[in-house]
Amino acid sequence: MALQQQLLQAEEIERITLSHGSGGIAMRELVEREIVSAFHNPHLAPLEDQARLPLSTFSQFGDRLAMTTDSFVVDPLEFPGGDIGTLAVNGTVNDLAMCGAKPLFLTCGLILEEGLPLDILRRILASMRKAADEAGVTIVSGDTKVVHKGAADKLFINTSGVGAIPYQTNICASAAKPGDLVIVNGWVGDHGATVMASRDDLLLEAQLQSDCRSLYQEVSALLAATSVHCLRDATRGGVATVLNEFAESSSVRIVLDQSAIPVREEVRGVCELLGLDPLYLANEGKFIAIIPALNAEQAIEAIRQFPGAEQACVVGRVEATTAIRPRAGVSMKTAFGGERMIDMLTGDQLPRIC
Repeated sequence: MALQQQLLQAEEIERITLSHGSGGIAMRELVEREIVSAFHNPHLAPLEDQARLPLSTFSQFGDRLAMTTDSFVVDPLEFPGGDIGTLAVNGTVNDLAMCGAKPLFLTCGLILEEGLPLDILRRILASMRKAADEAGVTIVSGDTKVVHKGAADKLFINTSGVGAIPYQTNICASAAKPGDLVIVNGWVGDHGATVMASRDDLLLEAQLQSDCRSLYQEVSALLAATSVHCLRDATRGGVATVLNEFAESSSVRIVLDQSAIPVREEVRGVCELLGLDPLYLANEGKFIAIIPALNAEQAIEAIRQFPGAEQACVVGRVEATTAIRPRAGVSMKTAFGGERMIDMLTGDQLPRIC
């Protein structure tokens, strides 16, 4: 009797079917009732094949456009501190912010697996709307596709974003100079450790939580406090990958101080259990900035006013290559007084982390 009840309940769950991707009535109802209602705004409401955006919206914030696109396939879809929807919005917003751009508009592409419960989709769409509102961006266009069961894993999301780069703002990976300092805006590795712990059902005394959030306001405060030479969010590949990219592009050496890098004990615990290095863990609310040493103190004070960035600090410095050490790269002074190289990630430490 209990089994029959479970079967009946399973049948009653609303799910995505192939007809939702057919282009017919079912698809129209899905788009209008679930997606358009979740993201409702004047740009999206006409349901044209494109959003029509006034150029004046961009020109009031800057003189150049920034554009980016990203796809999200995280497993599990929902985890402490966020879900695939918040990742999709904040990840794209942050990619725009890393050149100093003001994020303005996003698109949203959904790949839905046949059988996906509609309740999950509704929760993800609500998360996306909330994250977009908090970041000050509008989702203005999109697309929905449905694939056969097994052809995707529940839900994949692609988001593209456009923003305006302020006048005379030029941030790039090749601008690091000897004497510059390296700063990080808080705890390292929270997102990667949280997703992996959720995926593997690790029992930890303290609850880990993803750091997923929009970084635009923090970047704006940083730019108001100092000039910024290099800036990038440390997502897949973590802090180590970003710094290696900076070192190679700028032809410099970057030296980290292990004792200065902020890592939660809970994250260290996950790393010890799984044999991981927190420097390579993904983050979704952390950036690495290389700035002139002169303004470092003001820059850190400006960042620390934001929730989640209270641990912002200097973690290293930029040095010139020398005859003895001619190769650009990243090294770290260890707690034991030694120095070890921090190379680019080899292989895939944490697949499907974002």
